[in-house]
Amino acid sequence: MLPFTLTSLFSSSSSSSCRNQMGNLLKVLTCTELEQGPNFFLDFENAQATEGEREVWNQVNAVLQDSESILTGLQAYKGAGQEIRDAIQNPNDMTLQERAWNSVCPLVIKLKKFYSFSLRLEEALRSLLTSLTCPPLTPTQHLEREQALAKQFAEILHFTLRFDELKMRIPAIQNDFSYYRRTISRNRINNMNLDIENEVNNEMANRMSLFYAEATPMLKTLSTATTNFVSENKTLPLENTTDCLSTMASVCKVMLETPEYSSRFNSEDTLLFCMRVMVGVIILYDHVHPNGAFNKSSKIDMKGCIKVLKDQPADTVEGLLNALKFTTKHLNDESTPKNIRTMLQ
Repeated sequence: MLPFTLTSLFSSSSSSSCRNQMGNLLKVLTCTELEQGPNFFLDFENAQATEGEREVWNQVNAVLQDSESILTGLQAYKGAGQEIRDAIQNPNDMTLQERAWNSVCPLVIKLKKFYSFSLRLEEALRSLLTSLTCPPLTPTQHLEREQALAKQFAEILHFTLRFDELKMRIPAIQNDFSYYRRTISRNRINNMNLDIENEVNNEMANRMSLFYAEATPMLKTLSTATTNFVSENKTLPLENTTDCLSTMASVCKVMLETPEYSSRFNSEDTLLFCMRVMVGVIILYDHVHPNGAFNKSSKIDMKGCIKVLKDQPADTVEGLLNALKFTTKHLNDESTPKNIRTMLQ
């Protein structure tokens, strides 16, 4: 049974912003007593940065402020498929070659902007991990006392899953970038404006290519950043990081699987937020913990987490299930129970 100290689950105002709804959700999520975690209260709606949090909060907030414009730009991405097809089918028609090139170049600049934002997000995550795991406080004490930073951690995961869900629906991204790289490498277009190489040189193009080749590039970036954070901080107990992640996953699962509480969500956005945060911390945990998230010894109830996802409409969770399939590290290990692998097939 989930103990509550709130008089109501969410604000009754229909004009509440999505951000406030998300804050309300996580405020409730952490009002729970888990078998493997303490009972503590995080007010993610009204959390204000303390003096001790202010420097890191400002740094991370500067990144998060740009997240919506990144998502808007990605959502509006149309691609240059027709122009590229025309150019390929008519290789001697320089007008069509130029039209395709002029269509692709602005798109490549956009793709560079998205990639550059992933690097900023990576640095923001590392700053948060440093703050939320450093001794002498336990991860639980950090989450309880540094609520503004904990809120930002969840918002990074929420953005990351949203970005990757959108990217997986836009095959034009890789097609456009492949055409750009082929055109540059062959140097087939002469007397045309190649100033874009000052923006996206070969080294940058290689890194961008690896980024967009991933099924879920933002999650891959965060997973790598978390793994590197642990390996570079050898004096920091591993549990400081994994316990923070597993607690968040467990709390999200409990909320999603309990109709008494999930039915009170004011909007579908709130439900999706909870699922994205849960999936995000599972993936990070799986990359950081030596045995991963799927092992029987894992502190995360993977069967329960997958079940609550599959209980949602298929089109809602397709991207999240794909993230678990393609971005995790230990799913196909022999130690992963067969029923777990079957659930994700």
